[in-house]
Amino acid sequence: MTQAFSRVRFVMVNPSHPGNVGSAARAIKTMGFSELVLVDPKFPDVTSQPEAVALASGALDVLENARIYPSLEEALAPVTLAFALTARVRDLGPPPCDIRQAADLACAHLADTAEGVAAIVLGTERAGLTNAQIALCHRICHIPANPEYSSLNVAQALQLAAWELRYALLVDQGAELLPRSTAQEPSRGAEPASSEAVQAFLAHWEEALVGVQFLDPAHPKKLMPRMRHLYSRLSLTRDEVDMMRGVCTAMLNAAKKK
Repeated sequence: MTQAFSRVRFVMVNPSHPGNVGSAARAIKTMGFSELVLVDPKFPDVTSQPEAVALASGALDVLENARIYPSLEEALAPVTLAFALTARVRDLGPPPCDIRQAADLACAHLADTAEGVAAIVLGTERAGLTNAQIALCHRICHIPANPEYSSLNVAQALQLAAWELRYALLVDQGAELLPRSTAQEPSRGAEPASSEAVQAFLAHWEEALVGVQFLDPAHPKKLMPRMRHLYSRLSLTRDEVDMMRGVCTAMLNAAKKK
């Protein structure tokens, strides 16, 4: 997994705001990437600018190791599949796709080519990418944002792209998508209850409902079938069945004292 992540780079063309560069470093690190590339930034020392350092917040390694190139051609020289991320519709240029499709294409490309390198290319905060810059890429990709207000900050757009790429790579490699529990092994009580245990609980539950006069055994109507349907959807654990049977016992004991 790490090997595939290391072959993805995020290219910021002519970034003018140090804060966006710092935020970009943080964005890609949170998604497991480390390759940040800057093309002809407004400030040559952008990676050491106070605002960039402040907004990198824990991703100083990514910021400090960002590669700087004088031109997009040089930045994309080792790249085998580049996506131009843009909000504008282009009449000419590479074929378009949305960001999720781009992530899937990049994932497949990295899996098929041992030396392949994928890149997401973002333009300036104000004007985006030029047609000439887009022509250097293999595909155009879009983030399907609100059509009435689709303007995303460069670092925000980069964060979304990084997330889509991470998700595609994790799914492709069959990785765990949910955080792991701190417990090494699930407790016995957290295991699913057996059908026998659930049926015994439902019988006990019916007895308790009759005991507190909530259920009339002479005219039960559809209460218990509905209860069975309800509990069948819950996938009860052993602990939960034990807890509910304790409730049943308490209900019956209370009814006997009346």
